[in-house]
Amino acid sequence: MDEIQNPSASLASQVYAEDGTLLGKFYLEDRINVKYRDISKHIIQALVATEDERFYDHSGIDAKALARAFIFLGKEGGASTITMQTAKNLFTENWSTRNFVLRGLQKLKEGIIAVKLEQNLTKEEIITLYLNTVSFSDNVYGIRNASKTFFQKEPDRINIEEAAVLIGMLKAATLYNPRRNPRMALERRNTVINQMVRNNYITDAEASILKQKPIQLNYKKLDEKAGLGPYFRMVLGEEMKKWCKEHKKPNGDPYNLYKDGLKIYTSINPRMQIYAEEAVDKHMAYLQQLFNTQSNIKTGAVWKGYENILTSAMKASDRWKNLSREGLSDEDIKKTFFEKTSMKVFSWNSNREKDTIMTPYDSIKYAKQFLQTGFMVMDPLNGQIKAWVGGINFKYFKYDHVNVNTKRQVGSSIKPLLYSLAIQEDRFSPNSIVQDVQQNFGGYGLVPATSRTCSGGSMTMASALAWSKNCATAYILKQLDPEGNNGARRFTEFLKECRVETEVEPYPSIALGSCEISLYEMMQAYTMFPGRGFNVKPMMIMRIEDRNGNILEQFQPNRKEVLNEVAAYSTAMMMQGVIQKGTGRGLWGYGVSGEIAGKTGTTNNNSDAWFIGYTPQLLAGVWVGGDHRFLRFDSKSGEGSRSALPIWGHFYSKASADPNCGIDRNMKFLRPEVMSNDLIIDWMNNTTPSLGAEGEDVGAGTSNDYEMDEEMYEVPVDNKPKVPVTNTPLPAKEKEAPKTNTEADKPKAILPPKKPGGR
Repeated sequence: MDEIQNPSASLASQVYAEDGTLLGKFYLEDRINVKYRDISKHIIQALVATEDERFYDHSGIDAKALARAFIFLGKEGGASTITMQTAKNLFTENWSTRNFVLRGLQKLKEGIIAVKLEQNLTKEEIITLYLNTVSFSDNVYGIRNASKTFFQKEPDRINIEEAAVLIGMLKAATLYNPRRNPRMALERRNTVINQMVRNNYITDAEASILKQKPIQLNYKKLDEKAGLGPYFRMVLGEEMKKWCKEHKKPNGDPYNLYKDGLKIYTSINPRMQIYAEEAVDKHMAYLQQLFNTQSNIKTGAVWKGYENILTSAMKASDRWKNLSREGLSDEDIKKTFFEKTSMKVFSWNSNREKDTIMTPYDSIKYAKQFLQTGFMVMDPLNGQIKAWVGGINFKYFKYDHVNVNTKRQVGSSIKPLLYSLAIQEDRFSPNSIVQDVQQNFGGYGLVPATSRTCSGGSMTMASALAWSKNCATAYILKQLDPEGNNGARRFTEFLKECRVETEVEPYPSIALGSCEISLYEMMQAYTMFPGRGFNVKPMMIMRIEDRNGNILEQFQPNRKEVLNEVAAYSTAMMMQGVIQKGTGRGLWGYGVSGEIAGKTGTTNNNSDAWFIGYTPQLLAGVWVGGDHRFLRFDSKSGEGSRSALPIWGHFYSKASADPNCGIDRNMKFLRPEVMSNDLIIDWMNNTTPSLGAEGEDVGAGTSNDYEMDEEMYEVPVDNKPKVPVTNTPLPAKEKEAPKTNTEADKPKAILPPKKPGGR
């Protein structure tokens, strides 16, 4: 009786952007309730005329219809009223049967529940309940979702002919699906219109005009693969599952994300999300085209020695599992992977897929050779995440490359954290002189592993960061505590203070980015630079409401002071040098303006490319690489300044020009009051940029693999290769300092143990 007096159905939980835009839903049944006043009268009239002409006259059971169904054995129409169908939708399961006796018992139960519904609810409440629970085509439940899916209209905006299409589907959802069977749907629509004439809801003249019109759909189904931010919604779903387990409904049961109709309001800015996805599409399409011209990719030689990865992928595929369940031997299953077959695969064309013929084995190689990316945008002051792109295409590549569980070598993007620590502990200022000399950490070896890019000279700390000098960075690490490996230990402690969750081992090479940290964690650590020393946790949820709009929880920024204002401001000023004169200066070619600070990063063998940049209002970070580290550029195209930075540039040029994004390009980094004078920094300091500094070998490869030149280039337009802007000659390569001993005599840097699987 409680259920009948308070009927409910499984409701989809809805995800909203910061401006109220619906981003997506979590559901078992795609259903969202709507009130009676928000349903078009044409829908109500079409439903009553077609499904239950005497709805307003009976008390749950239509005696005339029941007698007709009994006499003609259902051939002249059924006996179910709207109230009985509502009872079935709400309180019965698995009631589809051809057994005449069993179906008769089920009808009796429907009738009993229907009478009780009529006793407890008004006619308006019953018809609303029915329309909110009935199923339409394409796994859509409820009139609101049906209206939005097939016509992109709220149900109160639906006209007569559209109402007839929707109600016509109720007889046989698949048969009368206007998307799949337009002819049958048109005939059924006209039948519903005739029923509306018969019941005096419209005139014959109106019906004649309406029946001549074609069905004009505006179809768009919002599912996990469609809509904005699919990677974000996937990660959000995991967070919400945890929340649901920890929070109870009034009856003591935990909330259910897929049934309880929660309303989840997020911090996503739809315009920024669009620009972020467009930036990823534009640059990654160009980058993949460039990558595919690489000889080892064209010939397939890149897979030599890595065939085990392809074998593992075969055995993990649905094809292998399905054939195994059918009883085929492993050998027979494997043979099917070398037989050509028709399939759809991802492609960087307008449809993002193409039809082709290839072997399943080749399709695995084809898919794995796509470069991937992670791109995240947030407000560094309050932590609100504004955009999240976890990969190149959610339909074909579900793995998210932003979240905290996806770790990659961070390369030189970690250097600002070390430099800020050095300033924080009163040992350095941006104008402090540092030595660009390879450092010996005793039993932990030399850092970097080679002295190739060490100039052997002196420079300011700001110059060392602007040009990503590895030897100078190792010098700074050692100055934190010259005793053995104490400097590295202090740095790992500082990373924990920055709320980096990853357990980073205290090897000296971490100063050059040999450790693996997620983009999500790096973004959080960087918030302290524009945040005036305060580290803020990224925040994706603003508030959660129940199905009735009651607020269940509101979320506030989680801030923690890590740096003093002077250290944060000084580091930000140095990082402006990266953009003004250093490795990130190519950013200006993308039409950006204002005060921008950032850092590029490139790891051994160009396996990982990074760029994290920020303004006083916005922080955005990019990672680019292959899912397996051996899938990499063998040229300078794999550097952070060329693989990752362009995504940031494409995004910010659009976002900063859009008033809806609220970015003030004239805003400046705020100088702390305790600093009596402006900080004057000479980023060049008469320093000649050296080649290969950022992607230099730190113990796993040779620096020859990723030598970097300093040519300026234009922004790629329409996927055209970058071309030099001027004919300025490239700087000469630095000469190596004379060696006083052989490479064999030098202690090697000790790196963290490599993880299996290439992650």
